[in-house]
Amino acid sequence: MSLKLPQNMNSNLFKQGYNSYSNSDGQINKSIAAIREIHQMCLTSMGPCGRNKVIVNHLGKIIITNDAATMLRELDIIHPAVKVLVMATEQQKIDMGDNTNLVMVLAGELLIVSEKLLALGLSAVEIIQGYNMAKNFTLEELDKMVVGDIVEKDSQTELLKVIKPVLTSKKYGSEELLSKLVAEAVSHVLPRTAQGITPYFNVDSIRVVKIMGGCLANSTVIKGMVFNREPEGHIKSLPEGGKHKVAVFTCPIDIANTETKGTVLLHNAQEMLDFSKGEEKQIDAMMKEIADMGITCVIAGAGVGELALHYLNRYQILVLKVPSKFELRRICRVCGATPLPRLGAPTPEEIGVVETIKTMEIGGDRVTVFKQEAEESTRTATIILRGATQNNLDDIERAIDDGVAAIKGLMKHNGGKLLAGAGATEIELVSRITKYGERTPGLLQLAIKQFALAFEVVPRTLADTAGLEVNEVLPNLYAAHTVISGEGDEEIAKRDCLFKGVDISKDSSEGITDVREEGIYDMLAPKKFAINVATEAATTVLSVDQIIMAKRAGGPAPPQARKPGSWDQDD
Repeated sequence: MSLKLPQNMNSNLFKQGYNSYSNSDGQINKSIAAIREIHQMCLTSMGPCGRNKVIVNHLGKIIITNDAATMLRELDIIHPAVKVLVMATEQQKIDMGDNTNLVMVLAGELLIVSEKLLALGLSAVEIIQGYNMAKNFTLEELDKMVVGDIVEKDSQTELLKVIKPVLTSKKYGSEELLSKLVAEAVSHVLPRTAQGITPYFNVDSIRVVKIMGGCLANSTVIKGMVFNREPEGHIKSLPEGGKHKVAVFTCPIDIANTETKGTVLLHNAQEMLDFSKGEEKQIDAMMKEIADMGITCVIAGAGVGELALHYLNRYQILVLKVPSKFELRRICRVCGATPLPRLGAPTPEEIGVVETIKTMEIGGDRVTVFKQEAEESTRTATIILRGATQNNLDDIERAIDDGVAAIKGLMKHNGGKLLAGAGATEIELVSRITKYGERTPGLLQLAIKQFALAFEVVPRTLADTAGLEVNEVLPNLYAAHTVISGEGDEEIAKRDCLFKGVDISKDSSEGITDVREEGIYDMLAPKKFAINVATEAATTVLSVDQIIMAKRAGGPAPPQARKPGSWDQDD
């Protein structure tokens, strides 16, 4: 009998250096262990009292935030199973703008509770089937748990119901001021028609300008745009009280250069004096044409020549250079102008109108303000943020972006429907999904019950980060959401149960609050999208049977330890 030596599987299939991990080697448990680590990091940053993280990215930039989407974007994650969850949070950020932390926390919790099911002997297919059944039931139940609907989507009071809870979870303590700033800015730019408000809203309509100095209370909203630069000429502001015509040029404001170089032969001094007069007359005629159209402000998307600037100053025209093409589009939306690729007098249809153009000094920085007054409509509003540190201003800007993105979700179909916040909806889902699991025959009920248990992570984390006793608050919450049959009107009692959430301000000894008093609401659309995306991400990880990783491209990595001389030489 010949001796058969063991050989490496797939030895001739892949290049040298590939790695393969299968379920027989405990691949799924290793993946869940990696997900548990990132899940724990996002878990402690959840809710109004969530902890901040200091992240130093590969460029050495320091970021202080509790926003899950920002943390996951800046971290260099290489584990393929964790990347599936990261992609799910990115999709939530793109589509809804908020609840990114819920996606990561819920998906991670679903995988952690599935470990018990795998240890009991259930196959991954059975767990996936149970999770999908529970997800479909959850999405149906959420429609029945709606506690409010925003009809007047242009009312600042109604907008605050959506914006305030989002900002509270990011910047607890400053939510009143920030939510009023966002609501005021949004109310300026909401598009309106004869029938009322249109459902379209562009998040790019709200800009944020960060100026160091002062405090957050000094922040203001401008119905228009603010540029962190001064005008080019000696005219810095235009008279107030009237309407100023604006022309926007994307081309350089100067004499066009020829494609080929030429040589000029001058015979005497007079020819030298007359040499530049043709150019001067040509540029003077162009600037006079612009001035004759009544234009008092010119926006230049490219360079402004010295000679052109001289004549613009002579005709009392303010000149502002805006090198960014995105800023050019926004200023066109503010004043209603058309960007011109040619130099010359614009037609009346291409001219924009703005009421106030002035240069101000804010915190030592000179800025130029383009502002529309109450009568004129604008499609861009600017929030001027003041603060002591750049990191704090960056974090506030991220919070405002989430608040503005919530308005985008509000404008969608059925986007105005509200659920009870503060963990009230999740606690109610735990009991409803558990009852549904008990009615389901077979082994699938185990997966459905574990799906329900995963929702407990939200109220548990809210209580834990707020410093409450979790083992006391959770039983009190379950009791508050239980209706005893035969006592009073059961329908009213069931309705009141939906509003019982975690009291993070510790006003109650039981740790329970009525969300109607605090105005804590969650939007239905982002919540449903988050549950759907989180479940899909978790089931995707569970359905993976084998991970095959090719050898990473590139040459050998330089050694980390310091050595004398160059690392690629034998010293």
